[in-house]
Amino acid sequence: MICDVRFAAVPPAKRKGSAFSEIGKLDLRLCRLRNTMVRISRDTPFYYLTSVTKDRLPIFRTDKVKNVVADAFAEARISAQILIFAYVIMPDHTHLITDGSRTISEVLRYLNGISAKRIIDYLKENNYETSLKKLGQEQKERGYKHSVWQHHPDAFRLTAEDTLMQKVSYIHQNPVRAGFVERADDYLYSSTRIWRNTPLEKEPLEMDWKQIDWRAAA
Repeated sequence: MICDVRFAAVPPAKRKGSAFSEIGKLDLRLCRLRNTMVRISRDTPFYYLTSVTKDRLPIFRTDKVKNVVADAFAEARISAQILIFAYVIMPDHTHLITDGSRTISEVLRYLNGISAKRIIDYLKENNYETSLKKLGQEQKERGYKHSVWQHHPDAFRLTAEDTLMQKVSYIHQNPVRAGFVERADDYLYSSTRIWRNTPLEKEPLEMDWKQIDWRAAA
């Protein structure tokens, strides 16, 4: 994809009308994502993020719900221009590795905020009342509220390529360790095939791993 420099050069306040449609804005965000090279270092760390569902409930047990999560992560990736390098969606938790262009709290706000809303909407639209009840919590002032994620996700910075690769391997082997598959490649909701350069024609979630600027081997 080639960036439309005419669009990029126009001030945001003047990006109105058919010439500067929402589709054009989306294309520009995608273009920026695909043309950004990043090198992991102490000054430019990556983030390793683990988010666990409320009470460890297996909310993402079915492929339909996993797909809702993957679509939500894709939405967050574009909206916030977050680079996602690796991921896995397990029944009761997710692991992701992202770039560090935003703060950890901002990245989590986009990823977990959008995914929580999409999951709750999906459960409501399909009348999963039992699941909604399990995710519900009473609030004195705002009435009844649903919570998908535990409030304190595990997040820390990665600053070296060897640590990055350890975490990528850990993420991809998660379904194998859990006994869901014998081969990591056979688990659909994971980036393992993309990292092996054997992706499916339509992967659940696009990765940005080719934007990693690797150091030359000594």
